[in-house]
Amino acid sequence: MSHLRVRVEGQSFRDPQNREVILRGINVAGDAKYPQVPDLRSNDPEVFFDADDISFVGRPFPLDRADDHFQRLRKWGYNAIRYIFTWEAIEHAGPGVYDEEWVNFTIEILRIAKKYQFYIFMDPHQDVWSRLSGGSGAPAWTFYAAGLNPRCFKNTEAALSHHTAESPTDFPKMLWCTNYSRLACQTMLTLFWAGRDFAPKAIIDDMNIQDFLQGHFIAACKHLAQKIHDAGGLEHDVVIGWESLNEPHRGLVGIQDISKVPQEQHLQLGTSPTALQGMLLGAGRSCEVKSWRFGRLGPRQTGKKLIDPKGESAWLQSECIKYGWQRDPNWKLGTCLWAQHGVWDPTNNILLQKDYFSKIPGSHETLNYQRFTNTYFLVHYRAYRDAIRSVCEGTIMFCQPPVMEIPPSMKGTPDDDPNMVHAVHFYDGLTLLRKHWSCFFNIDVIGILRGKYALKTLAVKFGERSIRNGLRNQLAFIRDESIRNVGNHPLVFTEIGIPYDLDEKNAYATGDYGSQIKAMDANHFALEGSSANGFTLWAYMTENDHACGDQWNGEDFSIFSQDDLELPEGIASASTSSYYLTHAEDCITEQGKTHNSCVENIVP
Repeated sequence: MSHLRVRVEGQSFRDPQNREVILRGINVAGDAKYPQVPDLRSNDPEVFFDADDISFVGRPFPLDRADDHFQRLRKWGYNAIRYIFTWEAIEHAGPGVYDEEWVNFTIEILRIAKKYQFYIFMDPHQDVWSRLSGGSGAPAWTFYAAGLNPRCFKNTEAALSHHTAESPTDFPKMLWCTNYSRLACQTMLTLFWAGRDFAPKAIIDDMNIQDFLQGHFIAACKHLAQKIHDAGGLEHDVVIGWESLNEPHRGLVGIQDISKVPQEQHLQLGTSPTALQGMLLGAGRSCEVKSWRFGRLGPRQTGKKLIDPKGESAWLQSECIKYGWQRDPNWKLGTCLWAQHGVWDPTNNILLQKDYFSKIPGSHETLNYQRFTNTYFLVHYRAYRDAIRSVCEGTIMFCQPPVMEIPPSMKGTPDDDPNMVHAVHFYDGLTLLRKHWSCFFNIDVIGILRGKYALKTLAVKFGERSIRNGLRNQLAFIRDESIRNVGNHPLVFTEIGIPYDLDEKNAYATGDYGSQIKAMDANHFALEGSSANGFTLWAYMTENDHACGDQWNGEDFSIFSQDDLELPEGIASASTSSYYLTHAEDCITEQGKTHNSCVENIVP
């Protein structure tokens, strides 16, 4: 057994010498969200829709640069990597057509990583379903299989994409997140998790669209796992585990009234259609939609906006014969799939079943997020887990349930797998959405979500000490909640981090990274006080620059930037935090612009 092998023992990781292992990791790399050929970073709209003949070979970085990146990450003290890949990278050319060149390339990257003794777990990444709906993850053909036409998402606002924005450089902060509550993403995620229940007419290749989508996703991941297994010397030695689908979202499942914005939909930014309005817009009807902005303490309505697609439909008008599937004749293209299931009447635009998604068909039990997690999510997770374990016996499964929601009730059930990790994401939402670190106030978001406060105003934390303690207490609550619900397992925050372009990129112009240092220090203070078993920061980007950040939706989370200066060797290799704390300000003032990693190294 390799000395790099790590095992799960109760709530901890252990190495072959029975020493406890804490994962101090980083997500590598966000560049893997978009193709290498053509180079489709989200601020470049060229050939966006030509999404079959592409290649992710070269992502997250070319082979001849791998040593540079791994050496840098090791020098900064990281021992773990959450390795980002997308379903699209494997199966972009069509259902069942795998990109073996990319698979082989990935294996070579992992071989190089082995030299640096990283603990790596694989992350099948997705954000709002796909690049063509403003995120990353699924191949373009999945939309066509579901009867949707991505070329018509812009005018119908079925999705808002950085690629298709009128001015990509002025794309609003974090606007892409709102795609979770728009037609394209809501439809795809609903079909993926619960198509059999809510879209029984959606039959393709003699199976429901749910089985078609989940089957291809799981098979693609299993194919990659099999190739890594067959390559030898990687499984267990380097690849210690596999995480489930990144940031699962329920789509429409459990929405009680589609004519209203759900109370639990906390993020509203820009136009915010109800699910019904999204369906009407997707069918080419005009709607007056509420518009929002993000204020000091959260979303505030600014007015209304008339959206008129001028008859353009987000639904596919004719079959894409090149993919070779056979669609059931009862599934009519060109018509809203939800109208075909009697949710609304397209002849007069009348809502027929506002509570269509509120219960599992045939059941009287109300669906909510907790019920979704314990049914639809767990059914998929079990299938994914069993597929990966069928080729990677003994691998650690990193189970990632819906973000910020109550975790599944697995403790004491057959799902209480002793070789499992609870994977959790957490971001300081106020700093994330405002791109400003405030030493004056912050909000206990987890406390609000779990009903801790009779009045939301009581969740406001004033003063830097209270803010830091508030973040720590939120992470500690998540840890305790995990033990209660999931069981006796390690907990790893597989995403946590800060935006570096705070205050309109002031630090890049002035060299004053004081806000970034305070924000990152507060996050690490919270991690250390949470009793978690590790973290993987979001993120490491190889192509980050000050002009376009992470090259994806206007974000700037990378601890590395091509435009920053490398730290002097003496500072970069120092091992004590006291050195960094003592010399942090000197590092900033003497260099003018310090490396983003300085923020990380100040609080290792």
